[in-house]
Amino acid sequence: MKLFTELNEEVEYITEAKENGEKEHFIHGIFLQANKKNRNGRIYPVEVMDREVKRYINEVIDNKRAYGELGHPQGPQINLDRVSHLITELKRDGDNYVGKAKLTNTPMGNIAKGLLTSGAGLGVSSRGLGTLKPTKDGIMEVQNDFRLATAADIVADPSAPDAYVKGIMENCEWLYDATKGTWLEQHLDDTKKHIKKMSRSRLEEQQLSLFESFIKSLKRI
Repeated sequence: MKLFTELNEEVEYITEAKENGEKEHFIHGIFLQANKKNRNGRIYPVEVMDREVKRYINEVIDNKRAYGELGHPQGPQINLDRVSHLITELKRDGDNYVGKAKLTNTPMGNIAKGLLTSGAGLGVSSRGLGTLKPTKDGIMEVQNDFRLATAADIVADPSAPDAYVKGIMENCEWLYDATKGTWLEQHLDDTKKHIKKMSRSRLEEQQLSLFESFIKSLKRI
């Protein structure tokens, strides 16, 4: 499965007072969109997006595990040392999905809070995995296997990272290990393809290094 990231450039910064007078800090805005060709040339059918958002709400948001990071992570996994916020709401509004996220009292959360209180313009970037199929119009349509990793990371340069995302993140294939609930880069298939392309003499020369590479891949599982 390929890793997709989709950017939304504007979020609203809001504060809410608790009963004891303490303030909580949130971001609010459109986190996801369906039925619309985005800047990456992809379209998410609303039935695909709606099904996955419902799963994400039930399994992740409702269990208070809907974390987001500050910056552009290189894979689908959530890095707890980079968590800046907790997504608390995700509601459908037509073809948009409006989200709300609470900034956490973590190093990255405090950095995001400081940027926002200083008037910085931040955006959000979703992360998801799935496969694509071209439509008759040549638009790449996200298929039913789409799965959200996070509905929103906070990004400082939402209009800039397209080349970075394409080069670093979307060129990898990922597999989901259901027993561990983790995503793994798909190294095993790459090794198999590499072996098939090699000549017999070349294979004999490289068999030790190939075996070591294969064992390393197995250890990741």
